[in-house]
Amino acid sequence: MLADRAAIGSEVGAVEKVREVALASDLPAECSGLALHKPNSTYRPARPHQRTSLGIAEPPRPTHPRQSPTMRYIHSQEELAIPAGVKVHIKTRIVTVEGPRGKLVNNLGHLSVSFSTPEKDKIFVELHHGSRKNVATLRTVRTIINNMIIGVTKGYKYKMRYVYAHFPINVNMEKNKETGLWDVDIRNYLGEKIIRKVSMQPGVDILASKNVKDQLELTGNSLENVSQSAANIQQMCRAKNKDIRKFLDGIYVSERGNIED
Repeated sequence: MLADRAAIGSEVGAVEKVREVALASDLPAECSGLALHKPNSTYRPARPHQRTSLGIAEPPRPTHPRQSPTMRYIHSQEELAIPAGVKVHIKTRIVTVEGPRGKLVNNLGHLSVSFSTPEKDKIFVELHHGSRKNVATLRTVRTIINNMIIGVTKGYKYKMRYVYAHFPINVNMEKNKETGLWDVDIRNYLGEKIIRKVSMQPGVDILASKNVKDQLELTGNSLENVSQSAANIQQMCRAKNKDIRKFLDGIYVSERGNIED
């Protein structure tokens, strides 16, 4: 019995050695003439970044310099032209824009960019030694200031339409004397008795269209405030606990544009 067990142990050891040699040389075990694989198993060659059975691991390939997260851009710049009749004042990253329609102020102190005005009608937004994410903020800052310039010259207008299948939506608008903001009351949405109330953002005016039925017009100089007010109205009229593909009642934005073309 002991001799049989020793013989079996030596055979198992030889099989394991052949298995290690086959795996190390990336050859299937069938090439050795022995049935080394387990039932329902397939041969999978070792990948370069995986550790082999002999404990040898190849280092991963180096990344491309453009994909390196530590790469820095020495100097990045965006240019913005100032139209006639508009004044732009920047101090400690607080941007003030004045135009025919009024005045807008925006605090950009959370962005690490610098401003310069080498010419009277141009603004340069610059960034030194910035990463890829920092450089992406340059165009954002340029777009924000450009939207402010458009707001004080042309203004922004959003149009919203009522959509209902059976229960007509009723909207009442009234200006709050204490806050000076417009308050909107939405009634009879899906036949509910609940009164939904929405307050407009500062500087946003709302009125019902005279020539078009079931339409609201939101106007203002700040694109952020006008669009946010429209979004608040749309979000307030949402069918809850129902299939929104079937229940389409609500107030939706139908058109975006400027007050003065």
